[in-house]
Amino acid sequence: MNSEEPRQGWPAPPGQPPTGPAGFGGPQGYGGYAAPAAPPTPPRTTSHRGAWIGAAATLVAAVIGVVGTYLVSSNNSSNSNNSAKPTPPQAQGPATSAGSPQTPESAATAGSTPGAESSATPSTEPPATPTGKPSGKPAGTVEWQGPLAIEYAEPKDLDSAPPTESEIREENDLSVYPLGDHMLRPEDGTKVLVWKDATNKTPSYEECARDIETLGTTTDLKLKTGLVVCATTNDGRLARLTVKELSGLASDTRGVFDVVVWSR
Repeated sequence: MNSEEPRQGWPAPPGQPPTGPAGFGGPQGYGGYAAPAAPPTPPRTTSHRGAWIGAAATLVAAVIGVVGTYLVSSNNSSNSNNSAKPTPPQAQGPATSAGSPQTPESAATAGSTPGAESSATPSTEPPATPTGKPSGKPAGTVEWQGPLAIEYAEPKDLDSAPPTESEIREENDLSVYPLGDHMLRPEDGTKVLVWKDATNKTPSYEECARDIETLGTTTDLKLKTGLVVCATTNDGRLARLTVKELSGLASDTRGVFDVVVWSR
């Protein structure tokens, strides 16, 4: 009988020695088996981060929608308030016939009594008078009358009674100066008119007033004895000057006039 044979009734020895803790029985433990390795750490997932980002985007979109809705509703409310303001009624003129607008003249004609125009007599308008400061007297009233000497470099203000040289240059109306002959110069807008009507050598207030505005001039006039001149003053009065005497030369030039100044 072989002594190496297993004994009857004894368990057979294992084919491989049992594994033991690492370090026992060599680098592989018992029987060369390695120690079980630690389970691998699962990788960090980004699913939670994506969920937070999606939630934040949803919240921003909701806020933008609420703000936009508020702005649109406010704008619509403002437009509705403006459109709800009543428009003031427009003034309407009198009714007109189709195709022909009614003018103030036609309206006055339409409201007049038939036949009134034919029965009305034409009114006689008074002669136009120059504009200026009113004197408080009826137009055509003589304010001053008499002889007046106008010398070179000494202009006269016909609005003063008697006419004198004003210290304010713009208030003087007429001056005399030599230029080969004796010249009459209207000052600062004053107008003059030589009266040439042979049938009436002394024009009245009405005649001077009738022609001075349309025929008067602001240019210088050549004087001669007997010449009659209508003139306006700076204050709008009318005057008539008749040349009585001319004398002197250069700085001694002198003219003497018979003057009438009327109120306006």
